[in-house]
Amino acid sequence: MKKILISTTNKEIAQVIKDACNKYSQYFDPMIYPDTDEALAFIDYELPEIKVLDFTSEEIDCNRILSAIDNDPWLHNGGIIAIVKDRTEAQKIEERKNPNILIVQPVNVFKENFERLIKILWINQKFLFNRGIQERMGGQEKGGFISENDPMDIRLFTSFLVNYLYCTNRISDDGRYDLQTTFMELLTNALEHGNCKITYEEKSNCLMNGGNIIDLIKEKLQDPEIAKRKIKISYIIGKDKSKFCIEDEGDGFDWRSRINSDYTEETHGRGIFLSKNMVSNITYNDKGNKVFFEIRNQKDTANTIPGIMVPFKTISYEPRQIVCQQNEPSNDLYFIVSGRYGVYADGKLISVLTPNDMFIGEMAFLLDDRRSATIMSAGDGKLIRIPKVSFLNLIRKDPHYGIFLSKLLAQRVVRQNQRTLELSAEIEELKKKLGEKLN
Repeated sequence: MKKILISTTNKEIAQVIKDACNKYSQYFDPMIYPDTDEALAFIDYELPEIKVLDFTSEEIDCNRILSAIDNDPWLHNGGIIAIVKDRTEAQKIEERKNPNILIVQPVNVFKENFERLIKILWINQKFLFNRGIQERMGGQEKGGFISENDPMDIRLFTSFLVNYLYCTNRISDDGRYDLQTTFMELLTNALEHGNCKITYEEKSNCLMNGGNIIDLIKEKLQDPEIAKRKIKISYIIGKDKSKFCIEDEGDGFDWRSRINSDYTEETHGRGIFLSKNMVSNITYNDKGNKVFFEIRNQKDTANTIPGIMVPFKTISYEPRQIVCQQNEPSNDLYFIVSGRYGVYADGKLISVLTPNDMFIGEMAFLLDDRRSATIMSAGDGKLIRIPKVSFLNLIRKDPHYGIFLSKLLAQRVVRQNQRTLELSAEIEELKKKLGEKLN
């Protein structure tokens, strides 16, 4: 069950959240904290994936909570739902471009949409609950989303994908900004111009006359034929590159005349120009209602180094340089900044560690034992060496560092158990086939 932090003094908001979570009581457990310090303590000890911050509750310093999360990459698991007074306040928070914020909603919109929002979060758990602890990069991951004609949906799905790629070290800070911008621009085009059939002139008139595009979308959705349309988002996340596709159910457009046009300082209409300069190989189908693009994945580099690691020494390694030897009496912990490292037991390669594994030497660190394996760099790389006494002092000061390390190790055990089960099943299947042949 996933615990949700709700930091609010508004009883009505708290009740809306409780009622919605009751429908998913097997998955979500709302924890209400109307005090700033108590909320921060809960975050430190429980590392909740979803944080609901009510900026309308004046008794709570939501900016302080947000700052604490921003300053510690190990608290970047999940995401933040921000509740604000009105659309003007929502725009101010969105302009911060804080990557930890999943969605910003005025109070009235939040009350109307939270149940649907929690359903979307439940359906897409992978992209929220694996963010904080990096996974090992393996083969291709394929999947997709079906988005309603709602700006909330496209913002959420964009956050899911972009932050997932960032927190699994596939894109850098610059890459995150470029991909976020591209998704929002192209999905907005699919929603407004594709499905809702809002023309360039209509949108211009709306904005120039002080109108709100959200209201114009709602007006268009009064048409049942438009309302039933969907936006399809698909992805293939590979080892070297990731590919994406966005498809709407509109009539399409003459993309050939737009894709090579010069950007002009208009109130809108910049999406294609920006996108082609931020991602690779952007193309459309003939009709113009389906766009494809891709990015090249970053390799063997950690995006963020927790602030607690900064004071410690960073060590550079050359290819085939030994980090530590099997049976060596040392228990320092190493944080992987970049590179790949072979793990050898009794002279045999048993594993390869990358920045997605985060640490080297955690077993000797925890058990106060000799090294169980030899670690050797496969190429150039960097590690931060943290003496055991220093890390234990950090845990005493900030317990969530110890909890995070425990979660990381627990995840590795689960992954190893899963692999053991898969191997057992493969062995049993092989036995059956051999038995059939012998008979």
